[in-house]
Amino acid sequence: MSDAQILMVMSNAPSKESAHALARTLVEAKLAACVNILPGVQSVYRWQGKVEQADEVTLLIKTTRQHYAQLQQTLVSAHPYDVPELIAWPITEGYAPYLQWVAAETTPEKYA
Repeated sequence: MSDAQILMVMSNAPSKESAHALARTLVEAKLAACVNILPGVQSVYRWQGKVEQADEVTLLIKTTRQHYAQLQQTLVSAHPYDVPELIAWPITEGYAPYLQWVAAETTPEKYA
């Protein structure tokens, strides 16, 4: 298996359209191997001292630790929110061929 540390990154977007745009941006830049878009999330949160509620779309982004900093910069600059949710956790177990695929699809030299 590849030595790459695979990460699962989560973010939310305000609409299906913005979620798809963010996903395509990340995959086309090879910062993510895959982005799952989960519609129909309802979020309740505190923002600027008030409790808010919003319908959102969740993105589950598969990447590597090596690409996280650039992924974060790209997502934050393209995201419509002032402070987008962006959290990551390491994948400690998984199907080796899938994890190898994630690592390979985020390697720019693959198709060079």
